[in-house]
Amino acid sequence: MRLANNLILNVDSYKASHWLQYPPKTETVFSYIESRGGKYSATLFFGLQMFLKEYLSKPITMEMIDEAETFLKPHGEPFNREGWEYIINKHGGMLPLKIKAVPEGMIVPTHNVLVTVENTDPECFWLTSYIETAMLRAAWYGTTVATQSWHIKQVIKQFLEETGDPSLINFKLQDFGSRGVSSFESAAIGGAAHLINFMGSDTISGVLALMEYYNAKEMPGFSIPAAEHSSITTWGKEHEADAYRNMLKQFGKPGALLAVVSDSYDIYNACKIWGTELKDEVIASEAIIVIRPDSGHPATVVLKCAEILDGYFGSVINTKGYKVLNNVRIIQGDGINEQNIREILGELKSHGFSADNIAFGCGGILLQQVNRDTMRFAMKCSATKIDGQWIDVFKDPITDLGKRSKKGRLELIRNGKGEIATVSEHQAAGHEKLLELVWENGELKRDMTLEQVRTNSNLPIKM
Repeated sequence: MRLANNLILNVDSYKASHWLQYPPKTETVFSYIESRGGKYSATLFFGLQMFLKEYLSKPITMEMIDEAETFLKPHGEPFNREGWEYIINKHGGMLPLKIKAVPEGMIVPTHNVLVTVENTDPECFWLTSYIETAMLRAAWYGTTVATQSWHIKQVIKQFLEETGDPSLINFKLQDFGSRGVSSFESAAIGGAAHLINFMGSDTISGVLALMEYYNAKEMPGFSIPAAEHSSITTWGKEHEADAYRNMLKQFGKPGALLAVVSDSYDIYNACKIWGTELKDEVIASEAIIVIRPDSGHPATVVLKCAEILDGYFGSVINTKGYKVLNNVRIIQGDGINEQNIREILGELKSHGFSADNIAFGCGGILLQQVNRDTMRFAMKCSATKIDGQWIDVFKDPITDLGKRSKKGRLELIRNGKGEIATVSEHQAAGHEKLLELVWENGELKRDMTLEQVRTNSNLPIKM
């Protein structure tokens, strides 16, 4: 849609009426974004830089104003044409906003400020609230996907530390989510968010987003040749072994990895085919064959496959006393979430198998089965300047104390004990301030690299 590129219309309808609703002589509106709790106790902040570069870096034009007015008046809303024209005439179409945010990739306990927004021109006091719709969306989605991915990473890492090689962690969760999201842009944002924690992805748009918006000079995400059901079943059930053999012929080279979905008919019989009819060819290829179950109860199926494959290919006992299969591995990509990853790894461990033997693919659950309430994201006004005086602003509904908002001009600090806390501006003196200026009056003030974001995500945190 052409109108989707119009920032004035990148908004909830009712925002168009808000410039008429503030007290007389309002000069500045200060708002903040936070996670008010939710599924996890900490967030990995990510994604705002994409929004700043893609949307705020483009000036408002008279054509945008005309389009917005043509739409909003018949839609039932008043239109602040004078205000938007002022932005063009006074600021060249760039929004007079000051935005501060924590470093992307940083792990922040929930209930803390992640972003602050305020207008820098008193004539545009209404702009802080107007940009909420787009700003909050830019903050919550990438952060929530990155947060979920990060917590799954901690689960897998724990099992690798107990049973195998922790250096394998980067390729233990593959993003299969591109087809399961609502749009190409969602795939790009969510796919990029996952790649802060891992390096395996089949979501090309996410890889491209990191290259475009986070200055990634080298390839940020990797994939391998892999079969799908159609490339196996078109051979016919009677030629199942030939379909697998063709994968070996095409991609089975020394040191290579190739994944073959093997449950189009009978996953357990397929493991037998791999271990009998094709065993010598697998070994001769010097490749690692990653066998993919795709149905059934994940923990039960994975364990049984591991046991069958161990019976045919054998395994070695690593330094931690767990089996690592020879020549083959397993990837489970059906119905994967944090809970059954933990269950699968627990089953393997209890039966003597290292976490080295398994990788996971996650699709819609990783990128799509999240929403703003997963981590209870909100953007709220906490201070206003009216007739030269700053006033604390807050909400405190008696029916839901969890929606109580913060007061005043806020800072995020790390205190002398290393703890992260949200405090008022005057309380921040003497502490390390964690919010950084990222945007001011049309200019990007912080341009992070993927390497910096990934580094931040691996720093220790104190809750």
